[in-house]
Amino acid sequence: MVAPRRMVVFDVDGTLADSQSEIVQAMAAAFDTVGIKAPTRDAILDIVGLSLPQVMMRLAPNARDGQAAALVEAYKRAYHVQRVERGVSPLYPYAATVVQDLGARDDVVLGVATGKSRRGLDALLAAHQLTDCFVTTQVSDNHPSKPAPEMLLAACEAASVAPRHTVMLGDTSYDMQMARAAGAVAIGASWGYHAADQLGDAHMVIDDIRLLPGLLGQIWSQMK
Repeated sequence: MVAPRRMVVFDVDGTLADSQSEIVQAMAAAFDTVGIKAPTRDAILDIVGLSLPQVMMRLAPNARDGQAAALVEAYKRAYHVQRVERGVSPLYPYAATVVQDLGARDDVVLGVATGKSRRGLDALLAAHQLTDCFVTTQVSDNHPSKPAPEMLLAACEAASVAPRHTVMLGDTSYDMQMARAAGAVAIGASWGYHAADQLGDAHMVIDDIRLLPGLLGQIWSQMK
């Protein structure tokens, strides 16, 4: 009997890429451009993973008509300028090796589900030579914001993998809620932007990305 197709889907910011400095600085620049007091660093990192319109609604709930949209555009410009001037965000230790090793396996395919834009994701993956590791990359440009399940379900459809045969690795409560809503296995990454105690919807939480490959056989052996 042929084993069902399996997939691991990765969040990016806070899971693969350590982008907090770039995010915080671009957000501060955006708020300065629009003339609104910038939120705290903790408040900014708490909403990483949501789509930008949702982010601005949360960070600037009292914004006047048009200001939220202006913040979105100002953030995009500021982040792009940073990428041009400083390059893309660094990856967490061992993230590239784990992705490359999993991508070379015959028993699993890889995907991405991220709140990043298509332009930002493509630039990051290309710079770190990871583009070819993924069979599907889903971004915030054309999906409802996490924790809605559409982004992850789209990844499953594109890869021809059932949600119940899919593992999602992410660092925020939004990733865990999305995975649960889609019917996938939710694995929390404790090294990211939400504390481990915020990852209560995770089926399990890991402290080191190098643990992920060894867990897959255990996880999938329990799937019928």
